[in-house]
Amino acid sequence: MKKLIFFIFSLSLFLPFLANAQKADALDKKTFEEIKIIEDTLGALGFLIVNDSLPEHRFGACKKFIPNLVKALKHKNSFNYPFERLNGISVLYPQDSTFRIFSWQLYVDKDTYHQYGAIQMNNADLKLFRLLDRPTNPMGIEKNQYSADEWLGAVYYDIHQFDTKEGTQYLLFGLDGKSFFQKRKILDVLKFDNGKPVFGSPVFVKNIENQPPSTQSRIVLDYSAETAIRLHYDLHLDMIIFDHLIQQPSPFPGVDFVNLPDGSYEGYKYEDGQWVYVEKVFTHKYEEDAFPVPEPVLGKKAGKKKDIFGNK
Repeated sequence: MKKLIFFIFSLSLFLPFLANAQKADALDKKTFEEIKIIEDTLGALGFLIVNDSLPEHRFGACKKFIPNLVKALKHKNSFNYPFERLNGISVLYPQDSTFRIFSWQLYVDKDTYHQYGAIQMNNADLKLFRLLDRPTNPMGIEKNQYSADEWLGAVYYDIHQFDTKEGTQYLLFGLDGKSFFQKRKILDVLKFDNGKPVFGSPVFVKNIENQPPSTQSRIVLDYSAETAIRLHYDLHLDMIIFDHLIQQPSPFPGVDFVNLPDGSYEGYKYEDGQWVYVEKVFTHKYEEDAFPVPEPVLGKKAGKKKDIFGNK
């Protein structure tokens, strides 16, 4: 009986990998070497996109990067090529490996960043969705849903898969350079509708006392470029956590107010296909005498009678 249970458990772990293997087979050596040559070019272009000081070099590198990436991905079973040497380019896979998402950022000037991205499905033949950074209604970004052609651009640094009644969806944690004085972090939701990517899903639920319930399709945090904030999925706490931001007068010319973290954290906890708001993640308070303070080296009463080494 124990052997049967162990066999079933082992099979349950292996089946997802088997299913994915049926989608895109391993690369043959010739194809691997061909893509590797293109990756060398992509790596150099990616470095220029992020680091070159001259705008014309950054723009030119970005313009060349896109067709070269597509050229590499057109190889059969290219999904199984890891692209580990792409400087400044994010490549993320969800847990189920049904797709991977490329994203990167182009600095235009002190007030403008452009984001670029693409989703490659886990198929033997190329199925690619190009992401165009141009939301149709940026004023309603916390509520709206967007197609690949009206993507709310970001460079993604983490991905987390979760289940809903509509099927599997994916949390995308991203950074938008936005401007010289202000930055933005975005927690977006990716799902597939009739095989096509859709960004945004009303899965973030707030039920605050004395306030009507509300839902959001994504979390958007604008903050001062002088600080850094947290927005990630915490594996230990098993929840989304992020800095609570407060508005403060801006030190920057032409900007009235900026958002800064106040040291507390908000979050969302997964419950039956939704993410339910948690107003304060850490609520523990230490007692006043929890951490005893050692007696000063100079003593309490006779401090003036001792030197810095504690000698009289």
